[in-house]
Amino acid sequence: MSRPVLILGAASDMARAIARAFAAEGHDIQLAARNVGRLADDKADLVIRYGIEVTLHEFDALDLDGHAAFVEGLPDLPEIAVCAVGAMGTQEENAADPMAGAMVMRANYEGPASILAHLANAMEARGSGTLVGISSVAGERGRASNYVYGSAKAGFTAFLSGLRNRLAKKGVHVVTVLPGFVATSMTEGMDLPERLTAQPEEVGDAVVRAVNKRRNVIYVRPIWRIVMGVIKAIPEPVFKKTSI
Repeated sequence: MSRPVLILGAASDMARAIARAFAAEGHDIQLAARNVGRLADDKADLVIRYGIEVTLHEFDALDLDGHAAFVEGLPDLPEIAVCAVGAMGTQEENAADPMAGAMVMRANYEGPASILAHLANAMEARGSGTLVGISSVAGERGRASNYVYGSAKAGFTAFLSGLRNRLAKKGVHVVTVLPGFVATSMTEGMDLPERLTAQPEEVGDAVVRAVNKRRNVIYVRPIWRIVMGVIKAIPEPVFKKTSI
């Protein structure tokens, strides 16, 4: 039996969909999150639906000092690890309260980068593995509407790129996922354009395909590559006058 797939931040809608997509392929699953007991129903559903083994693991992305022990304490070092950790808040809150903004930065960059660094070292020592980081198109250019969240995702995207470059000849592959808008509980109530908004199941299927095909960077909906290409091409003097 192949080594399991570790899902970090497993309580989110996207993470649940990713777990189901890997379970459907026969992978055992390790679900990791804070207050992991709340995932008991998810564990039971995966076991019954797919006939796989599922384990639950307490994990706090912001407890950087505990990351080494978390990796060492896993019953089996996963072959694939997916980091779906993140928090958004609102730009207004993050701008008005720098401490709130700092927590968003830690949740979207510092914590995810730290745990993936520990997993990367363990996989490198073994000589195999795949790391998947869920980043965001928001990190491709700072915009007034979400620059605190976007800056953290920009850092995470750069981290994943460097990690991929470092591990390319070490038997460990790194995938960067840029979902764009996703219809989840975190975006509930937001007026999202249908053509640009993916469902969690789309993200799950896209992640599995990217891992199987050893892709480097993926946009869950390809139209985002065009959208962000246009946004990045706007000259700064013009861009400053926009409110996107």
